[in-house]
Amino acid sequence: MDALLLVGNPNVGKSAVFGALTGRYVTVSNYPGTTVEVTRGSTVIAGREREIVDTPGINTLVPQSEDEQVTRDMLLTGEGSAVVQVGDMKNLRRVLLITLQLAEMGLPFTLDLNMADEARTAGIGVDTDRLSQLLGVPVVRTVATQKRGLGALQEAVGRAVPSAWSCTYPLSIDRAVSEIEALLPTDLPLKPRAVALMLAAGDETLTAWLMHTVGAGAIVTINEIADRLGREFPGGARLAINRARMAAVDRVLAEVLQVRERLGTPAWLQRISRWSIHPVLGLPFMALALVLAWLIVGLLGAGLLVDLLQKTLFEGLINPALARLADQLIPIGILRDFLVGDFGLITMALTYAIAIVLPIVGAFFIFFGLLEDSGYMPRLAVMLNRLFRRMGLSGKAVLPMALGLGCDTMATLTARIMETRKQRLIVTLLLALGVPCSAQLGVILGLLGGVGPLALAIWGVVVIGVLFTVGWLAARVLPGETADFILELPPLRMPRPGNLVVKTGARIEWYLKEAVPIFVAGTFILFLLDVTGLLTVIERGVAPILQGLLDLPAESTGAFLIGFLRRDYGAAGLYDLHAAGRLDPVQTLVALVTMTLFMPCIAQFLIIIKEQGWKVAVGMVAFIIPVAIAVGALLNLLLRTTGWLT
Repeated sequence: MDALLLVGNPNVGKSAVFGALTGRYVTVSNYPGTTVEVTRGSTVIAGREREIVDTPGINTLVPQSEDEQVTRDMLLTGEGSAVVQVGDMKNLRRVLLITLQLAEMGLPFTLDLNMADEARTAGIGVDTDRLSQLLGVPVVRTVATQKRGLGALQEAVGRAVPSAWSCTYPLSIDRAVSEIEALLPTDLPLKPRAVALMLAAGDETLTAWLMHTVGAGAIVTINEIADRLGREFPGGARLAINRARMAAVDRVLAEVLQVRERLGTPAWLQRISRWSIHPVLGLPFMALALVLAWLIVGLLGAGLLVDLLQKTLFEGLINPALARLADQLIPIGILRDFLVGDFGLITMALTYAIAIVLPIVGAFFIFFGLLEDSGYMPRLAVMLNRLFRRMGLSGKAVLPMALGLGCDTMATLTARIMETRKQRLIVTLLLALGVPCSAQLGVILGLLGGVGPLALAIWGVVVIGVLFTVGWLAARVLPGETADFILELPPLRMPRPGNLVVKTGARIEWYLKEAVPIFVAGTFILFLLDVTGLLTVIERGVAPILQGLLDLPAESTGAFLIGFLRRDYGAAGLYDLHAAGRLDPVQTLVALVTMTLFMPCIAQFLIIIKEQGWKVAVGMVAFIIPVAIAVGALLNLLLRTTGWLT
């Protein structure tokens, strides 16, 4: 099946175009050798079925991040037979910088100027007929969120051709590019000159590809040419190449860009947009977002839907019925326990994945879709950027951190959006260390509410303080670079129900495919530990630590162990001990702080292995457990010494 690649800057509506073309029947998977997701679907264009690939957003084809490298590599290896460049019509200059690079590659493509409605509101027009003449490729305008212009886009895809547009570079750059081009094979999926331009600009991400293509000797020569060229220009060859491209883009803009009278965004909406990113006035908007999260994720997801699915459906009907059926049909005890026992495939793995996590994560997907479609999510990232920068992160970290309050397992997967490996490691570490999932958080807040507001305040200060301290230290200890925070603010708008349905459906499908197998695997591991008696051995081994350092009763050992499988079950175990009078207020607070900072649940642990490798996962657990116990022990000492809560 011919593949059609959707390429473009971030936040230009590529996903909306993808969804409008393919519907919700898509697959999401990592690009080989990376942690970057690529979404694939299919549609029928001109009577022929085509695979549609939504590539990660790019600002240049000389990669500055792993996302950009994945998109460049897909073009470099000829994965797609044609390209649709999706661009923001009101930011045509930025769009055409990528258009020029696609033209230099010699790939057949169509230019889709999306967000035409926002461009019209901003008073920006584009002579698409003239632009098509200058570029030599089809140019269409769309409003993908409203499915406007998609018919014209599908028709234009069938007419995709390579662009004849070119750029005039300084003579020394042309000479260096020609020298490098002579060292490259001539049978590449794209023009060798385009690759030579990347190498002349100092693109080091091509080294591995070059080793397989031209060998070490040619690489030395190419590097010598690039170094020589870089010394000729103040700021380096990359800056000189970009300036030449910008000049070519500006010449085209002068002929096609039309500035009209602004229709104008309503004054009240403009004020709200400004207030939402103000250091002080933006705080009520953040508070409103938190309230909305509590209503949707807390009350609807973790409350109403979990009660309906877990208590009423699974625990009230499905699990008892299947247990009775297993007693009648399965005479082998160990097989029966594997299915419906304490660590059973149905009674624990599927109940957890479908009845508890799915409604919470589904509710969070709805909440996130509202933030995303309204345009507030980038504003929230701007508000929190300064705080996250102190931990070596950027405002983008707000997504996985916020998702962690729904489900840390899913949040660990979304750490992929961070630009550098260092930032992905820090986010993953903080999620594993101290971000409680909504199910666990609900139990914790309920338990602390009974102890008193002082206990709740101490818990919050300690957990947030540990997260910030560890993040600050990790930013200075872990090797690697952090990325600049560059984010375009889209206009605020009312979320569209159709977009919410499509996006939420696709994300739930992704959850079912990615996470449910992890829960099944984790439950099976605990089942084996229980059957072999190792679970009891582990309980006996850790009991002295909990009793000696944390001053907790021996019965709390089981709560911490079960917390490795399900965080909320661990907190619920402490809740039962408190209700039975086995924990005093100090022990309750110490246990909950330690539980919050304790090792990740088994599903999250397996996801960390999948994303970062087993060495990183084991290293994080080896760091987290002593930190959690040390913080709990110090807190216990402080509370006993000061007499607080006693």
